[in-house]
Amino acid sequence: MFIDMHVHPAFFEPINEDPAREEMRHNVLNIHLNGTAPLQHIFNQMRCAGLDRLCLLPEDYTTQTGQAVVTNEEIKKLVDLAPDKFIGFAGADPFDRHAAEKLEHAFTDLGLRGLKLHPSRQRFYPSDERLAPLYDICEKYNKPIVFHSGLSWEPDTLSKFARPIEFEELACTRPKLRICLAHFGWPWVSETAMLLVKYSNVYTDTGVLYFDSAQEFYTRLFTQDIPLTWIDRSLRHQIMFGSNNPRFEQIRMADAIAHLGLRDSTLELIRGGNAIDFLGGSD
Repeated sequence: MFIDMHVHPAFFEPINEDPAREEMRHNVLNIHLNGTAPLQHIFNQMRCAGLDRLCLLPEDYTTQTGQAVVTNEEIKKLVDLAPDKFIGFAGADPFDRHAAEKLEHAFTDLGLRGLKLHPSRQRFYPSDERLAPLYDICEKYNKPIVFHSGLSWEPDTLSKFARPIEFEELACTRPKLRICLAHFGWPWVSETAMLLVKYSNVYTDTGVLYFDSAQEFYTRLFTQDIPLTWIDRSLRHQIMFGSNNPRFEQIRMADAIAHLGLRDSTLELIRGGNAIDFLGGSD
């Protein structure tokens, strides 16, 4: 099972029937060259990359933008169109007074599998007590959280809110809450590695590619910034494959991960085994 744990479906065709809504997404996400993608195109990309499942992540910045960029209901719509291929996560704006109620609905009625939060865009530190109701709900239903971590390309984002070290208090005080620091927390990859070593409830993903080719960037990241042996020996159970599609191409990233020189058993964990554990033991 090969799972991409970091896909943004903002430009999937079935949820872009309104041109004005599509244009809003281009502007809010700072993605301007992508057109909408029919599901068959998505499935073809998956086949070429060898992917079996995609984890679809929403964006809910309601109190900033006046509406969710990708709603929980839109994620549910996509999952229902291809339940054998899509895994849906919920979004929540922590500063929306209805956030807890919406998240309960997403888990109990929509059947979504986890929560996606963006500290840099939503302007909160992970240990902010205002997040406690959302964390409580995730623990209640045994749902994980994917946090944006490190650099964000989106407008109006501040990286200080998503620096990996800012997540330590949350990881320490809520050991039963599984959290993923997306993008390996780049450029603070050593901080991310430290948290992975120290806290078994902390995961990360490989959706980090900002310069050069996928092979060149991953080679730099996983052989120079941190040694490849750290992954093979110590971090192998907490790293998940993520592409950050549509910003980056799944095919090239999947191929680059395969040619890093990792042990086959480590690759299998990164490609899917760790994601299954992160999701709670089922794909």
